[in-house]
Amino acid sequence: MKSVLVLLAANFALFGQRLTFTGRDFGRSMTVARQGIVATSQTLASQAGAQILARGGSAADAAIAANAVLAVTEPMMNGLGGDCFVLYWDAKSGKLTGLNASGPAPRGLTPEFLGRQHIETMPRTGIHSVTVPGAVDGWAKMHQRFGKLRWKDLFRAAIAYAEDGFPVAEMNHEVWAAAESNLKEFPDSAHLFLPEGKAPAVGDLFRNPELAHALRVIAENGRDAFYKGEIAAAILKTSARFQGTMTADDLAGFSAEWVQPISIDYRGWRIFELPPNGQGMAALEMLNLMENFPVSPAGPFSSEVLHQRIESMKLAYSDLGRFNADPRTNKVPVAGLISKDYAKKRAALIDPSKANCDVASGQPIGSDTVYFAVVDKEGNIASWIQSLSSAFGSMVVVDGMGFELQNRGSGFTMDAKSPNVLAGGKRPFHTIIPAFMERGEEHIGFGIMGGPNQPLAHAQFVSNLADYGMNLQEALEAPRFTATGPAGCELSIELRVPAASIKELSDRGHHVLVRKAYTQEMGRGQVVMHNSRTGTNYAASDPRGDGAAIPEPIVP
Repeated sequence: MKSVLVLLAANFALFGQRLTFTGRDFGRSMTVARQGIVATSQTLASQAGAQILARGGSAADAAIAANAVLAVTEPMMNGLGGDCFVLYWDAKSGKLTGLNASGPAPRGLTPEFLGRQHIETMPRTGIHSVTVPGAVDGWAKMHQRFGKLRWKDLFRAAIAYAEDGFPVAEMNHEVWAAAESNLKEFPDSAHLFLPEGKAPAVGDLFRNPELAHALRVIAENGRDAFYKGEIAAAILKTSARFQGTMTADDLAGFSAEWVQPISIDYRGWRIFELPPNGQGMAALEMLNLMENFPVSPAGPFSSEVLHQRIESMKLAYSDLGRFNADPRTNKVPVAGLISKDYAKKRAALIDPSKANCDVASGQPIGSDTVYFAVVDKEGNIASWIQSLSSAFGSMVVVDGMGFELQNRGSGFTMDAKSPNVLAGGKRPFHTIIPAFMERGEEHIGFGIMGGPNQPLAHAQFVSNLADYGMNLQEALEAPRFTATGPAGCELSIELRVPAASIKELSDRGHHVLVRKAYTQEMGRGQVVMHNSRTGTNYAASDPRGDGAAIPEPIVP
């Protein structure tokens, strides 16, 4: 008997040794294919985009098709009433193009107007939180420049899911249910999105025939149906019913803007973000700050590295809150904020042994959401993000059209001294940011949604990849921390971070809230990569969401 126990112990020891060499510390494998790949937070949307690629569509075509399905399957996050931003890499020319499809406040929505309504702070919901929706015009501009298939063919899957219904997924239900009480304050929203008076359960079929109608109108009549035609009329009627300020000129005059991406070098990689009014510059500034510290052999989840990341985030976010605004109305010192010299001065403020709970902005010199990524078989990459802002946006449903209007106006302030003060025709501070990075033959489109979480999540992903050699899926899945801004020392962190590191962070003065292993509070990311030497595509999808990275099927 004793010899048997010895043998079993030896086998278990050997088995454990094999696990050490063959196992891994993350859950999913990357998707690797010669064909195109679509990575979104809903498997149905990824599949719809992959089918478009199989029919000869470009990355832009597939992104629009996937985005339209997300408008149906994630109505709390995304929809026709929101905004979008895009970074698009053209493999043939090697050129990266940026698009800002965020809409401004209606001309009549001003601090003076709100003052007459006895409103002293920017509303979080309701008609006065609504800005001009930019997404549909963004879709149209991307299709006009980079599309291959017919516009109307891109909406078939979305129309079918809206008309026939789709089963609600797990994480989707989680967000939907959390918004129940807010939805009940708005009868039109509750009627549409709370069938039987509550959020659909996991697996429940949800139908939205009114949204199917709106999608058909856009498919048949193009973007003008939204800004000048039948849908525009419905938006204006809805706004008037709630005494809003939106006019026909506000809608008809909107046009998304092609913009030049901003970038920095980080340890051999070139990292790209979009310029303001988004918060991409905070991700770049945070990376610049982190670069002032050598890569630690203790690893990315040591208290030393986490402290550096957290304190870098606070400094970058303090500058973001002080300077970010619509560059068409206010001068934003982007070049100064993302310069290496400025980062060196700011990094000197980081105390390696103590958290800073009261971070001030510097003086530079010079000037809820869905993210998805697509790479096609030619290697073109769409890094794309779209949002209503908060869950279900403004809670204002457009009459007869089945979608909510965004509440991006809540991103303004009423502080007259702020560059982000509300003004009619001005774009608000935007949280949603797509990203791109490249080194040699490797070209990566990535993003991680979640309000103010996004720049710090981008920086953590880049560091995981560039500093610690993780692959796309490992870098995306790795435990993260998040915080809402520079003020205070409170932060949330996933429990997969070693307990010793969490204790040491607390000893440094951080107020740490430990969350579940994979929480949506950290945002849901997607990543695609094209290797221009081998022609191989790679993708990763975040287990914090319901989605998948699905390759283009081969049609026999």
